[in-house]
Amino acid sequence: MSLEVSLQSRIGAFELRAEFAAGPGIAALFGHSGAGKTTILKMIAGLTRPDHGRIVADGRVLFDADGNIDLPAHRRRVGMVFQEARLFPHMTVMRNLTYGRWAGRRGAKVDFDRICGMLGLGDLMERHPGRLSGGEKQRVAIGRALLSDPALLLMDEPLASLDGARKNEILPYLEEIRDATGLPIVYVSHEMDEVARLADTLVVLSQGAVLGCGDAVEMFSRLDFGPALGRHEASSLLIGTVAAASPDDGLQEIALDGSTVLSVVQHRLKAGERVRLRIRARDVALSLTRPEGISFRNILPATVRRVALEDSPFVEVLLTTAGQTLRARITRQAHDELGICEGLQVFALVKSVAIGQRTLSGVR
Repeated sequence: MSLEVSLQSRIGAFELRAEFAAGPGIAALFGHSGAGKTTILKMIAGLTRPDHGRIVADGRVLFDADGNIDLPAHRRRVGMVFQEARLFPHMTVMRNLTYGRWAGRRGAKVDFDRICGMLGLGDLMERHPGRLSGGEKQRVAIGRALLSDPALLLMDEPLASLDGARKNEILPYLEEIRDATGLPIVYVSHEMDEVARLADTLVVLSQGAVLGCGDAVEMFSRLDFGPALGRHEASSLLIGTVAAASPDDGLQEIALDGSTVLSVVQHRLKAGERVRLRIRARDVALSLTRPEGISFRNILPATVRRVALEDSPFVEVLLTTAGQTLRARITRQAHDELGICEGLQVFALVKSVAIGQRTLSGVR
């Protein structure tokens, strides 16, 4: 399954020009408020009509301005999840879910028990929304959308109204949906942790325009998206395999390759599991020699690949370690004193405590 989007539209003073493509998995639309994220979602869903362009989902043309095709929302086979669950308060969880099946008109094709099991809804069936937590309501809303048998799932900041604990409750379910359904999922968020954990494809938006689109790991390593992504949250994504935990010291090792290992605080990860880690550039320090007598548990041999001098006291440095890209943000003074330049061999220092639970995710 795939999604192709090419849109042009003017809404008042706001002009949208967006073009991107995504396959199965989560395509995250990321950008500051007013970038056009929700507008794009509404156009894909058929709730807002673009002036020009084309939208194709799973080979079906949903909209084509030149071909005079504009399928109404109810015929687009689009499931939508909003910030608020929007459940019917007078219906039980069971009736809310079966309404999704009825609304899809093809719901019999969807395995009701499988969806409910995937989302952990079995014990909630007889409750009304007023007796559910925020996280439970969102799980029901997601189940209702999936039971409508969509060809495409749209999620508009589905975790924005939840606190940290409820977000951590929902994230594993979103990973399960991403990995198990094969659906293209367009996910709008302004939270970098969510995007880093969930996204297969990252679409970076600014003022109605797509600055870039591609594999999330590669997109995080680009230095030209600083203003759009937020320099304070600049990060890199590393992929590794979980090794055995060390119960005595509370750390767990993640192998990036045969010889390079990261130590992280234990998060009940399973040995052999493939995970993706988000490491903030501001949490990476550099040294010309292997340091001794320091608290950093992670000392990674690295090669400087690129240096970007900013019009500020900071310098962005891209490193290669274990065949992957690691990003560091250091002061201009440190850059000058250490003589940081392309090709230089250095050691990257990363605190184990800087790699938190919300920065770890499973990968396929």
